[in-house]
Amino acid sequence: MTEEEVHGVHDYVADLRNADVLISVNGALKRREEAVVSVFDSGYLLGDGVWEGLRVMDGGVAFWPEHLKRLYAGAKTIDMDIGLTRDEMTARLMDCLKANGMRDGVHIRLMVTRGIKKTPYQGPRFTIGKATVVIIPEYKTPVPEVLARGVSLFTVHVRRTGPAEQDQKLNSHSKLNCIMACIQADKAGADEALMLDPAGFVATCNSTHFFIVRDGEVWTSPPEYCLGGITRGNILRVCREAGIPAVEKRFSLFDVYSADEAFITGTFAGVTPVREVDGRVIDHLDGPVSQRIRGLYKALQAKSLTPIK
Repeated sequence: MTEEEVHGVHDYVADLRNADVLISVNGALKRREEAVVSVFDSGYLLGDGVWEGLRVMDGGVAFWPEHLKRLYAGAKTIDMDIGLTRDEMTARLMDCLKANGMRDGVHIRLMVTRGIKKTPYQGPRFTIGKATVVIIPEYKTPVPEVLARGVSLFTVHVRRTGPAEQDQKLNSHSKLNCIMACIQADKAGADEALMLDPAGFVATCNSTHFFIVRDGEVWTSPPEYCLGGITRGNILRVCREAGIPAVEKRFSLFDVYSADEAFITGTFAGVTPVREVDGRVIDHLDGPVSQRIRGLYKALQAKSLTPIK
């Protein structure tokens, strides 16, 4: 793989096994080419739904209770009945993994939409039938060169909105602001977009959370303008348990450009170093604090597994 081919944190090593995975569509297991939803589905028509990204490793699903809690909280926020109890959702997830014989190196997209519309219109009252539940498991391993090289960020003009517009705690299918941010960063030649809050302070990235290290302290933005990330929360947890000063605070690009270290976090790749932001090279690529945090997070992740059974 050439340097030009190495790109963002969500790039993964190609795996031929993915051609044969079975995808769960409302409990029915379908091959990729058969896994379809209606053009009248609320998710297709309106982006009306919530979702979770999950990691499978060593025979278990990492942080499943936390993801399940966030999924159902999001559904309640948009007044959507998932139609499954949490135990039933767990069973459906496990059935899909067992049918595929998947136990390690897997990333899952679990999606729930409001269901089929009788006509294309946004009103939930025009929904007929139950929610649509889709589980897509794939063998995905992060590209090693991305971790070794680090990622580049570009600060975009697209801002993270507050609760009055669309609450960023909601992990919804409606991601157009993040998509616009992603496009701008991509056009600028960067791997990921760094997004600011309405006042111009650093908020988060378009698909990951952002941290900096300054004088041994770990900083990330307050929760008001970013998703309540499972990985983000666990990074703060392991830092505090290990005695690493970790704070949620407002900070600006001034603090970012002169940071000692920087990294992004997410379910797929865990902790990934940042090499530059807006052309400013971060002093230490994958420095000692970042490396220690990665090790602590991996240890917690290994202890968090809900066994596949």
